[in-house]
Amino acid sequence: MKTLQVVTYNMHKGFSQFQRALSVHDLKDRLQNLSADLVFLQEVVGSHARHARRYGNWPVSPQYEFLADQLWSAYAYGKNSVYDAGHHGNAILSKYPIVNWANEDISMSRMERRGLLHCEIEVPGWDRPLHCINVHLGLFGHWRRRQLDLLRHRIERLVPRYDPVIVCGDFNDWRLKASRQLAHVLGMQEVFENVHGRPARTFPSMLPLLHLDRIYTRGFRVRLAHAHQDRRWARISDHIALSALLERNEYQ
Repeated sequence: MKTLQVVTYNMHKGFSQFQRALSVHDLKDRLQNLSADLVFLQEVVGSHARHARRYGNWPVSPQYEFLADQLWSAYAYGKNSVYDAGHHGNAILSKYPIVNWANEDISMSRMERRGLLHCEIEVPGWDRPLHCINVHLGLFGHWRRRQLDLLRHRIERLVPRYDPVIVCGDFNDWRLKASRQLAHVLGMQEVFENVHGRPARTFPSMLPLLHLDRIYTRGFRVRLAHAHQDRRWARISDHIALSALLERNEYQ
């Protein structure tokens, strides 16, 4: 195993832009067509009683289980936001065993619950675990700065220097400050900056203008970075899905 295909997507709780239509079934088809090794999802619904009553085709199982189906044998879900009807958060789907996982609360306000979902994954043939961290940061700049500090501190504490690491998610970082605060300090690279010179435009999906979603890596070469901007993807969420083909560095 030298290469990994990675996808990150803010799935908007399984609804299209402006919540016009339930799109989680289309999302399942699109993800399975990609057949990525690892899928990082934000705004994943674990349970929602009102939607289950309203939509006849609402999945019986939590969205992360429904999407994983038989293709991704391992998954982890970090419950972040809890309300009367249910809860949502981040999820990681993996073709390889998740040997350890934790969800760290990085909320800056009771009105906006956020978390860092951190998984250790056992990739066949690798002598070190792969660390995967799924993030969805806050809407305000001073919150994001503190959340990025918490993310950096977590990596410094818990990820050995020579272990490979992938950090994906919705950074809400339209001012493009995350790389200076996170990647440069930790020796990481953002895959679209590496390949195309700047992060991808991912929001809103119908006419992407803002660079909100990212894929940061350490211990990999980037072979491909792609933003899925066709209409089939744009109808699924208010964000654009990003994917990358990564090759593990030989020295690791």
